[in-house]
Amino acid sequence: MAYGLSRRALRPKVPLRPGEGEKHRLTSLEGLSALSLDALSSVAYGPEAIVLALVAAGTGALTATLPITLVITFLLATLVISYGQVIAVHPDGGGAYAVAKQDLGPTPSLLAAASLVVDYVLTVAVSLTAGADALASAFPALAQDKLLVCLAGLALLTAVNLRGVTESARVLMLPTVLFIVAVVGVIVVGLFRTHPVAVVGTYQPVHATEALGLLLVLKAFSSGCSALTGVEAIANAVPTFRSPRVKRAQRTELMLGALLGLMLVGLAVLIRRDHVAPRGDVTVLAQLTAGAYGDGWPYYVTNIAVALVLLLAANTSFGGLPVLMSLLARDHRLPHLFGLRAERPVYRYGVVSLAVLAGALLIASDADTHRLIPLFAIGVFIGFTLSQLGLVRHWATQKPAEWKRHALINGTGAALTTLAGVILLTTKFLEGAWVVVIAVPLLMLLLARIQRYYTAVGEELQLGRVPAPPDRRTGSLVIVPLGEVSKLARHAITAALALGDEVIAVAVQADPEKARALRESWDRWNPGVRLDIIDSPHRSLVQPIVDYVRRVSGDGRQIAVLIPEVEPTHRRYEILQNQRGLLLATVLRARTDVVVCMLPYRLRV
Repeated sequence: MAYGLSRRALRPKVPLRPGEGEKHRLTSLEGLSALSLDALSSVAYGPEAIVLALVAAGTGALTATLPITLVITFLLATLVISYGQVIAVHPDGGGAYAVAKQDLGPTPSLLAAASLVVDYVLTVAVSLTAGADALASAFPALAQDKLLVCLAGLALLTAVNLRGVTESARVLMLPTVLFIVAVVGVIVVGLFRTHPVAVVGTYQPVHATEALGLLLVLKAFSSGCSALTGVEAIANAVPTFRSPRVKRAQRTELMLGALLGLMLVGLAVLIRRDHVAPRGDVTVLAQLTAGAYGDGWPYYVTNIAVALVLLLAANTSFGGLPVLMSLLARDHRLPHLFGLRAERPVYRYGVVSLAVLAGALLIASDADTHRLIPLFAIGVFIGFTLSQLGLVRHWATQKPAEWKRHALINGTGAALTTLAGVILLTTKFLEGAWVVVIAVPLLMLLLARIQRYYTAVGEELQLGRVPAPPDRRTGSLVIVPLGEVSKLARHAITAALALGDEVIAVAVQADPEKARALRESWDRWNPGVRLDIIDSPHRSLVQPIVDYVRRVSGDGRQIAVLIPEVEPTHRRYEILQNQRGLLLATVLRARTDVVVCMLPYRLRV
């Protein structure tokens, strides 16, 4: 018993801050809801994108929906297996960026980082606009306020994620489960129906404008590949999972792949069997829902669930991008503030930056999904390819057990994602993909420029080297700017005498009478410190002190300026205090090399 008590005494428990501890990290189910909504919700627009591309060759071409979906599902399976390996090799997160940095070198890692940042921002914008479209399909009155709906959804997601990813995961679990049950129900019930129960939407005549050739099939394939975005988010956010992190993240990745593959193939089977063509005012998924459930309350519940999940699918980016930005900050490729966390384990600067960029994109595109879709998925396929190539090199270099099998899996994935990326870029270039082609290199240049700056700063500060012995200077001087003799002056002079060998009080006066009165008060107080009064006919307070400090600092002494500042008890009174002390400190730091210290005097009122 005594031994146990001594062990506890030697290892005292440190109280955890809010948001710390295993209970505040993600379980597999919470990870699925927090990080997989982007991929799962893509079944609402991925199959429809294939249909919209194929219908250019007439309704008969819609039979190609299933084989194209099977190819996309095979690519999905390859990516899921590969990202399971990425999670194991890079448990600190980062996904394609971490792989490229370790195994491919600086330039590929910059390309991976830039492409992922662009794709994460686009994911937020596309998810919100697609969700607003689905909501407007159920409630046509909202069609005129789609941008407002998107911005409101963005504000809600930002507020939730600023409280922490686990809180957002718990908020998202119910709509995620409802969405999965509804879509799987559409597939299961629809397969048991011999014909659609109800038909919704207005009929639109289909006119074939081209033949079902290789180019059209590739275009449909590239459009359907939008269903694969978000697969990498779990690998980027491994640190947010509970222990054992790697196994939980891999389990979540497999759950995502199985659910997404099942839904994509099931919907494609229904589209092919029922010859579902685009109709006015409704989505393809809404037509399949009506065919399975009819047009009663299950139809409305399913469509509302789809709209809600599409609006919330942007949470994938909020879970992945701030972690990626923190890794970039740690590598000196983004400002270091992106690596800071608040009291809760949240990278708030990353969350806020993502919200601002997505909001600007929504406003610039007027929340139009069709203007954003051509930009979508290209960036993430660059990341897919780099992660596969990086792992191939990793296996070839490390040569662990069964490395050839792992390399074959990743090599196959690299070939497939490279082919898919080329198809995406060529088929969507003129439709808007050229914007990504410009944005990614510009972002790479920005990241590289920030890294060069931090490298130069490290050289200037000689970081990592043993510096020369410090200069042993004597006769340090502390300058105290004052306005009058008061308790504040006593507080400042007392502190200054404890800091330096010599203390000088400095006052600026424009009125000779007030200067004479201050001198008399100082002499009566007699604190044993010299008072220099500076005449300022132009009533300038800051510049005369700056000039004075410059003059006395010419002899090489170590000089500090101690600026007393009154701090009220309540924040609401701060506006009543003058800010001359902060202004003086700012100017002194900008124009001199002296030490500037702020000395608070906390009021009781």
